[in-house]
Amino acid sequence: QVQLVESGGGLVQAGGSLKLSCAASERTFGTYAMGWFRQAPGKEREFVAIISWNGDRTSYTDSVKGRFTISRDNAKKTVWLQMNSLKPEDTAVYLCAASRFMSGTTSRVSDFKYWGQGTQVTVSS
Repeated sequence: QVQLVESGGGLVQAGGSLKLSCAASERTFGTYAMGWFRQAPGKEREFVAIISWNGDRTSYTDSVKGRFTISRDNAKKTVWLQMNSLKPEDTAVYLCAASRFMSGTTSRVSDFKYWGQGTQVTVSS
């Protein structure tokens, strides 16, 4: 069982930045691809970004490309999401998740086995 705890959310003005963190409890953290998803009220959970088990492959949804960066440190059992040039439409609860698809080539919710509780990101216009 991998426990994931997100932090770093908050309220920011449009154009601002936030850096989200996700800390894992399990020493096998390095055997999982890690992803970030978001969910706005009344909407389905949406894929944001994924990073492979060793960090050499990343993928992003089109709406955040060039603005968000996912990274990880397996020794620290932590994955981050740096979010720049934030827009009001980025407002959502952001969740990190762990997938056994180590290569980081999936964006499907069903391919992620462990989930954090989420952290709220609110971008004001």
